[in-house]
Amino acid sequence: MSLTIKEDARARLITDGPDPRRVPVELRYDPEEPRTVHVRLPGGVDWVFGLDLLERGMRTPVSRGDIRVWPCGRAQLILELHATDGVAVLQFDNAPLIRFLARTHASAPARPPATPPAATPTPAAPATATRT
Repeated sequence: MSLTIKEDARARLITDGPDPRRVPVELRYDPEEPRTVHVRLPGGVDWVFGLDLLERGMRTPVSRGDIRVWPCGRAQLILELHATDGVAVLQFDNAPLIRFLARTHASAPARPPATPPAATPTPAAPATATRT
């Protein structure tokens, strides 16, 4: 049985208007889908993408398909979601995202340490003699 991790966050919905609107966002992680994050927006719209995209987007701009993520200064992150009916741009404070990622890592099943490939002997090269 796996326990789903949920983190409630507030994001600023960036629009053409003068003031961004704060909206509730739910981040969700299920250990049975270990490399996936669900982001639920108001109205029940669910975006699903790789957890690695969120992790890497905390440090450097990244994109995959209809999703773009990039850091905004030291303490915020931008999540840009492209759909057929428009684009949503959300600005998050990093604190709830860092807390969420830490909880996902703590619940992830332990991976066995990588074992280096076995060394295979290589035949010695035939000796060559040169006469002068």
